[in-house]
Amino acid sequence: MKYKKALLLIVFFLFMYGAGAGAAKIADVFSGSPFIRDETENWGLGFGTEGTPPTGNVSAEELSQYDAYYVGDPSEKTIYLTFDCGYENGNTEKMLDALKKHNAQGAFFVVGNFLETAPEIVKRMKEEGHLVGNHTYHHPDMSKISDMASFQKEMDDAANLYRQITGEEMPKLYRPPQGKFNTENLEMAKQLGYRTFFWSLAYVDWYQDDQPTAEEAYSKLLPRIHPGAIVLLHATSETNGTILDELLTKWEELGYTFGSLEDFMLPSEKK
Repeated sequence: MKYKKALLLIVFFLFMYGAGAGAAKIADVFSGSPFIRDETENWGLGFGTEGTPPTGNVSAEELSQYDAYYVGDPSEKTIYLTFDCGYENGNTEKMLDALKKHNAQGAFFVVGNFLETAPEIVKRMKEEGHLVGNHTYHHPDMSKISDMASFQKEMDDAANLYRQITGEEMPKLYRPPQGKFNTENLEMAKQLGYRTFFWSLAYVDWYQDDQPTAEEAYSKLLPRIHPGAIVLLHATSETNGTILDELLTKWEELGYTFGSLEDFMLPSEKK
């Protein structure tokens, strides 16, 4: 009987310890102070009240230690327009036309394929005052690359091709492919002088055979817009090419203006 009681007490204390540890983990997640794990993370957002910035699965404060960002000043009605460019299919220039009409600057994160196949569009981006950032050459899961030499080669190959096309250095802006990252990944980007940009607003716009309607796009992009938003749109999206002019108008009617990712950079880093 004594043996059984002792065993029950051990089981009880182990259960309570485990429950306490689990509660601590849950408290961390919901305290507003997420943490970066060493293993791979997928960038994710949790939306709350309409018109307010979402919560990232890593806090803005912790990201800032690695010169990484997902949202701007929550007190300023400024939107930062960013575009991921994997390849060209006839929609990017429609978006450039809309940006020009609204005198808005975009940041285009390009991969090697886009640089190789659409150099004239890359030149137009630069000539019209947009930023062209690094989305890596091959668009791999960069968080699986653990050595600096391989990590840097992905970045340098894209930056070198941009230099060949434009005659200028690529801005040190980086967006992790697929939004995958870890602590080591962010640290390597920082050591190479890059500022890493995630996003605080995006929607499912990348499936070529299942493009959202304009109404579906507006239903995501209008109520979830918020001060300091870093918006991610895919340049391959036919829907985005069609609606961007009207979308920018609607955001302007809500009192927003368009900023530049240079706002996150030091004066010496600006083009």
